Amino acid sequence: MFKILIVITILVAGAIYADNIDKDAEILSYKNDEADADGNFNYAFETSNGIQQQEAGNIQGAAGSYAFVSPEGEKFFISYTADENGFQPSGDHLPTPPPIPEAILRSLEYIAAHPPQQIIQKK
Repeated sequence: MFKILIVITILVAGAIYADNIDKDAEILSYKNDEADADGNFNYAFETSNGIQQQEAGNIQGAAGSYAFVSPEGEKFFISYTADENGFQPSGDHLPTPPPIPEAILRSLEYIAAHPPQQIIQKK
C-alpha cells in the first residue's frame, strides 16, 4: 500500500510542477475498491489530459500500469509489477541492457560444461 502512495504522490507532484500541464484537466473515470480482508485491492483513474493509472494487488505484490503525455506530446505507457523482487517496470521507452557479446556467451557455456575441479591439497 505504501508503494501505491509513493507512485500517486510522484504523479501528483509531477502534475503540480509541470509547466505544460492542463490545469483544467478533469477526472474522466475513477474506481477504488476498498481492500478486502485478504488485502486484495484494485483502483484505476483517467483524466482528460491523458493521464491513466490502474493497479491491482494483494499483500504479496501488485501489478499495474500508468500512461501520460510528455511536454513534447509523446505518449508514454509503463506497465509494472511490484513484489518481493522490487519494482519492475517495462515500457518501449525504457533503456535496456546491451546484448551479451558472443565471446562471453561462449565462455559462459564452456564454464557451465566444464566446471572447475576441486584440488585437494595434502599436508
